[in-house]
This record gives sequence, structure tokens and C-alpha cells, in this order.
Amino acid sequence: MEDLQRLAAQTVSRVLNGRSLDAELAALWRGHPALAAQQRGAVQDMAYGTLRHLGMIDAMIDRLLERPLTDDSVRTLLQVAIYQLGHTRAHAYTVVDHAVRATTRMGAPRAKGLVNAVLRNYLRRRPELESAVRPGAVARYSYPQWWIDRLSAEQPEHWRSMLEAGNTRPPLTLRVNRRAISREDYLARLQQADIAATATGRDGVVIEKPRPVAQLPGFAEGLVSVQDAGAQLAAQLLDVTDGMRVLDACAAPGGKTAHLLECAALDLTAADIDGERLQRVADNLARLKLQATLLRADAGDAGPWKNIAPFDRILADVPCTASGVVRRHPDIKWLRRPADIAAMVKQQSRILDVLWQLLGSGGKLLYATCSVFAAENSRQIEDFRARHPDARQLALDVQLDGLNHNAGQLFPDAQHDGFFYALLEKA
Repeated sequence: MEDLQRLAAQTVSRVLNGRSLDAELAALWRGHPALAAQQRGAVQDMAYGTLRHLGMIDAMIDRLLERPLTDDSVRTLLQVAIYQLGHTRAHAYTVVDHAVRATTRMGAPRAKGLVNAVLRNYLRRRPELESAVRPGAVARYSYPQWWIDRLSAEQPEHWRSMLEAGNTRPPLTLRVNRRAISREDYLARLQQADIAATATGRDGVVIEKPRPVAQLPGFAEGLVSVQDAGAQLAAQLLDVTDGMRVLDACAAPGGKTAHLLECAALDLTAADIDGERLQRVADNLARLKLQATLLRADAGDAGPWKNIAPFDRILADVPCTASGVVRRHPDIKWLRRPADIAAMVKQQSRILDVLWQLLGSGGKLLYATCSVFAAENSRQIEDFRARHPDARQLALDVQLDGLNHNAGQLFPDAQHDGFFYALLEKA
């Protein structure tokens, strides 16, 4: 555990210095190819868990220290160890012992006594510490103060539950490939494999106890894909039928592209600005035995779209702050800044204006984000409609099966992540 603890601490440190958690974990696996799957899982849990609960952890560390730490590596080691002590079943003595030993491996042997004292003091005073720091919003919810302030102002009835949902572990939700198997038949296969699961939405299945996808019946054969229940609404809302020309304008990694093709026989173009991510679309379609035209293009640049025939349907799953999916990407909470929202809004507006010119008369465009901030969602659509009088916003005529939503804004909860949808028709 000692080395795993140290690797997790190094990963958290790099994230807090501005790096993506996914990118850091990918680099870690490349640099340590001998790590077994179980060891990788342990490092990932420590990194994810520490970032989920960082506000509370940091507030308690500040109370336990007599003076500020000058070594960031020691602080991240303490953060990871306190996460383990407070949120996992790891034996307390082992966690403390390995953290003390890790200081030497990290080049900070003089911090042994400090690490030992802080962690043992935490174990003795945990209830008192949690009670003392909980009145502070950052500690209680483990989000930056600006995020809490913004969400509480925009969603006065829902902000607490939204923040709390973001600190939970996400469910493993699958989308059944209706071209390959019915949901009822797939649920029967899961039952035969002794895997407990329940249906959700039109094509979804929630696995009761998450597990690696390689252990799921039929995954390699393309019977199912991993996709959040909220994300599965996009294909339903776009209302596609056989023969339509459809554009998925920001397609990578391809989950919504594939779902559209599973719903109908389409002339579909999947575009993305990133060539490597576009390859992931190709890989996903190949596993599912589906076909689409792949195009590397910037959806916000009108140049590549000249002389292209109008589309009947366009999915604009635009770049956003991803503030609705923080339980899957807890680093987002600590990497985002208020200025990022304005930058995203500008990019989204540019993409919408370009794509609107590609939509045929009577066609429909579905605007989608995985954000919970109004500037990227309802206000973005209000501004777009003011610029485009030929845009009519349609009601979201789809059975949401209990999904927690309000006027296109899905609030993150136990069943799904946070999303926003707006369906626009061109007069």
C-alpha cells in the first residue's frame, strides 16, 4: 500500500497544479506497466476519493497543523491518508505506517514525525474535527466557494442536493444495443450470469454492483455500451427516423452517435475537431457493428461545411464546463475557474450559429451540455433565439421515467448525471 499511497498522492498533487485526472492516471499506468488491475483500482480510488472530499479533508488538515506546510508533497500525502482513514475500510495502523514510510520515498524523511502526529491526532479527534469544520460551505460540500455561490443563486431549491450528488460514486449504467438484442433478453443474460440489474429509461440498464466492462456479458460483441441514463435521452429527443441526414457535430467519444444509429437507419456524419478522439468514435462504432461518415472538423468554423447539403437533424453536444459530471471527474471541481464559463459560452454560441446554417427548413437541432450552470444552458438558448427569429424551441416530448429534471435541466442525482437539453426547430 505504501507505494500505491505515494502514487495516488503524486497524482492528486499534479491535478491540484492544473492537470487532468484522466491524463495523469493514463500517464501513471504507462509509467508503471507492472501494476496489477487491483493495484490500479486502489490508486484510482484514492485519487478520486481524495478529490471528491478535498474540501473537508483540507479544512481538517489546517486545524491539525500548528503551522502551514511548505512541502506540497507532504500535504497531498496527508490528504490521501485521511481519505483512506475516513472513507475506506483500510486498517488505520497500516494507513498511518505506510504514510510515514512513504515520506522517505518522496524525499521528505524529516516529515515522518509530522505525518505520524497529524494522522494519529486525526484518528483521536475525527468527530470533533468534522463537527468544527462542517459549518464552512467549502468543507461541508467539498466545492470551491464560487461554485457553491453560483449554484445556490441559480438553483435555490436544488443546489444542496446537486452538490451532494456530485460527491457520490456514479452508477454503472448501460445502453442496450436494440439492433443486436432486446433489453428484456439482455436482462435475462445478466440474471443467468448472476449479475443484479434493473431497467431505466427506454434502453438503459443499471448494474447494481459496478464491475469492469470486460466482465459484462456481450460487451465485446457490441450488445451494450456504457452510457449514463441522462445522456441516453439525446437520441430519443432528436426524434430520428430511417433515411434522415443527421450530423453529430461534436461526436467524440461516440456514445450518442452510436445510440442514434441504433435507433434508426441514418445517413449520419460524426464530426469532431480532435483526430485522436475521432478514432475513439470509429472504435466504438466498429465494436457495435455500426457505420457513419467520420469527419475531422471544427463545428464552430463555417469553412469545412461549405457546399454540404442541409441536415434533417443535428446534435450539438457542445464543449462545456462538465459541471454536471463531477462525480465521474472530481478534478473538474478544483480545475475550473469562473472565467472558464464565459469562455465556454462564447465557444458554444459560435458553434450554434454555424450549425444553424447547416440545418434544413423544418429540421431539428438538439442542444446538449453536461453542465448545470445557467449561462451555458437556458441563458445560452435565450440569447440564441434572440439572434435567430426562425428558431422555435420545442417541448421535450419524451418519457423521462422519473429522471430529475426541470425545463430541460437534469439535476444530478442517484440515477443520472447533470445534463441540459433544448430542442430547436427551424421554421
